[in-house]
Amino acid sequence: MKKELKKKKKVILTGDRPTGPLHLGHYIGSLQNRVNLQNDYDQYLIIADMQALTDNADNPEKVSKNVFEVALDYLAVGIDPKKTTIFIQSLVPEISELTMYYLNLVSVGRLERNPTVKDEIKQKGFGKIVPAGFLMYPVSQAADITVFGADLVPVGEDQLPVLEQTNEIVRRFNNTYKTKAIKEVKALVSDFPRLPGTDGKAKMGKSLGNAIYLSDSEKEVEKKIMGMYTDPNHLRVEDPGKVEGNPVFSYLDAFGKDKKIIKELKDHYKKGGLGDVKVKRYLNEVLQEFLGPIRKEREKLAKDRGYIDKVLIKGTERAKQKAQEVLRDVRKAMKINYFD
Repeated sequence: MKKELKKKKKVILTGDRPTGPLHLGHYIGSLQNRVNLQNDYDQYLIIADMQALTDNADNPEKVSKNVFEVALDYLAVGIDPKKTTIFIQSLVPEISELTMYYLNLVSVGRLERNPTVKDEIKQKGFGKIVPAGFLMYPVSQAADITVFGADLVPVGEDQLPVLEQTNEIVRRFNNTYKTKAIKEVKALVSDFPRLPGTDGKAKMGKSLGNAIYLSDSEKEVEKKIMGMYTDPNHLRVEDPGKVEGNPVFSYLDAFGKDKKIIKELKDHYKKGGLGDVKVKRYLNEVLQEFLGPIRKEREKLAKDRGYIDKVLIKGTERAKQKAQEVLRDVRKAMKINYFD
């Protein structure tokens, strides 16, 4: 009797730019999702150092240092290198090769019209002096995704234009070279809300100084929580307060386990008679409980640099093998497989 063949797992590609350690927004937006996805999918997790260099070319040491920090965060939250392939982008040269082939199929005008790129150029204040590498990063991302034959990419809604452009490139490639070597990808849209910065701003980041990091000490976490933005009109304890748009309650919704207590705090705050300090102290308890095990695991892993290196070396080797398979098909389709 023939053995029943196992159904092939779908491939997921996800990752981060190593421009700093990861924060609570990363956890809510992607990390907890990745921990869950690795059990059912063949997950590739890219540390996108080359993309990080597109706006950090004058400080490559910052990027290289944070490759290790990001890897630490991945492992500390529970990403298992036996289930997830963690790799470094620059050490898989096939990605750069495929990026170059794709660049010949995309116009500068199309890149400039990408809404995600336009928003990020504005945020970074590049204007007309945007680096060419930064402008073309959607093409690089298209190569990241397709070089592993990814079926799904977990993204927030703001990244959907990048996936749309990826599929445009795939169709252009396949039509130009009369092939099916590259396949289109689907978005796995996250249903997690975006966590605001501690200053109340929608965007959270190191340069803004408004993030709580997975690597922060107990004292750092407490200091950031006690300095969090709340309702600017809640001037006295007896005043009614606003819960919507209040970062303290947004963080409680995201990380608090006792929903009954959180509801009681919200009702009390809206009615008046509950001070910000009391709510922040409760949030501190919640986040210290959540971050404690991650911090402990991270500190343990940080002492074994050799283990981290082995994870990245092994993951990068596996990623290269997969990418080489796809590039063989790409070169054959383009008729540039010179010595095959």
